[in-house]
Amino acid sequence: MGEHVDVLIVGAGLSGIGAAAQLARELPDHSYLVLESRDTIGGTWDLFRYPGVRSDSDMFTLGYRFKPWHEDSSLADADRILNYVRETAQEYDVDSHIRFGHRVISVDWSTEDAQWTVVARHGDTTVTFTATLLWACSGYYSYESGYTPSFAGQDSFAGQIIHPQAWPEDLDYAGKRVVVIGSGATAVTLVPAMASSVAHVTMLQRSPTYVMSQPRIDVVARSLRSKLGAARAYPVIRWKSIILASAFYWLCQLLPGPMAKLLRKGAAGQLPEGYDVDTHFKPVYGPWDQRLCIVPDGDLFGAVSSGKASVVTATIDRFVPEGVKLTSGEVLPADIIVTATGLNLQAFGGASVLIDGVEIEPKDTMSYKAMMLSGVPNFFFTIGYTNASWTLKADLVAEFVVRVLRRFKATNTRVVVPVRDPSVAERPFMDFEAGYVMRALEKLPKQGDRVPWMLKQNYFKDIRLIRKGSLDDGVLAFSNPRDRV
Repeated sequence: MGEHVDVLIVGAGLSGIGAAAQLARELPDHSYLVLESRDTIGGTWDLFRYPGVRSDSDMFTLGYRFKPWHEDSSLADADRILNYVRETAQEYDVDSHIRFGHRVISVDWSTEDAQWTVVARHGDTTVTFTATLLWACSGYYSYESGYTPSFAGQDSFAGQIIHPQAWPEDLDYAGKRVVVIGSGATAVTLVPAMASSVAHVTMLQRSPTYVMSQPRIDVVARSLRSKLGAARAYPVIRWKSIILASAFYWLCQLLPGPMAKLLRKGAAGQLPEGYDVDTHFKPVYGPWDQRLCIVPDGDLFGAVSSGKASVVTATIDRFVPEGVKLTSGEVLPADIIVTATGLNLQAFGGASVLIDGVEIEPKDTMSYKAMMLSGVPNFFFTIGYTNASWTLKADLVAEFVVRVLRRFKATNTRVVVPVRDPSVAERPFMDFEAGYVMRALEKLPKQGDRVPWMLKQNYFKDIRLIRKGSLDDGVLAFSNPRDRV
């Protein structure tokens, strides 16, 4: 049997590094390890290498609650985010606790031993660890490949077909004609980033997405730092960002018609006079029924206005040697086609989850506060918000785990498990219409029809429910099974 720790964290991305840093800060007497399948930290922010890759949440909330983001940029590129994550790891000595190149393939809870056995593949061998508490911080999508639908005639295309998740480091797109298929965050980032170098770039979308411009530099944050100092200003700036983003989201939910008109007006004001805004930037769904795309300083609108980029809203008939043929018969010429068509979701990094040697399916469980699974002891996972910054939820999960570990120590208990109430009705894990979510819902855990089994997607309610809610809520069962002699 391999190394034993109090807490085993899976994943060394934004969530995993934050989780480890919180343990180091709050519980320095607890042992922990981080298993990372790749050879470096950073997760998403190291994996994606396509032009312009950046945050689509403001950095004052995407940054950790305990480590201020001191730059002026509200929307930051991947390199700066990666530097921030690395700084956090170094500051709390997380680096020395990471085991790189360890891909977790199975986790098995032993009721008798009250611990997890984790099997990871490391090179050509398997390595085993044991832990009292297991914490999955591997996100919700597969790092192996992105989602690419099958297009008729794709083998006939004479150029290159690229998915953003596997962007070639040596790709030369200067002076080329590029078609980007997609309308989500990746597409609206890629198009303006490539526009200055290519002959022309076209964003080909089946249907429009809401796109909103946001200043790259937060002048209010800059002013507050100059007046209050960096340390005192950060919580004020962070709460300003949380309140404004939350208010905007709920206005979209309560007043979808007026907010849709406001977003349309914002787009129209940054596009050439007479531009067909309703065809290309007016979705059929309500604002925030799917994730709204943020563009810094309106760069997408600027690229379209310059003539270097264009948006085409149409359906694809097939790929042809010279580009993409639409069902209208028109051919979009291309030397490179980028399929910004989404992600492949998977639960817990694709590892098998077993209890006493019997595999369980996530879809057969119900999520407790969107961070634990019914009937699965000492297991936590971090999944961020779809309508706000990922890290807001990640920080709350970390605080809750710390509370549970302190409870273990104070009460001489070792096990905690959410006990499902049969009267709680099942609902889909996410009430979100994005394609990558809809494709995977049947494989994900369920949520319930009431708290604490219901996923609220509301940071303010989660503060009460997660940060301040009692551990003695009638759902969590704490115990101390007798040690095996």
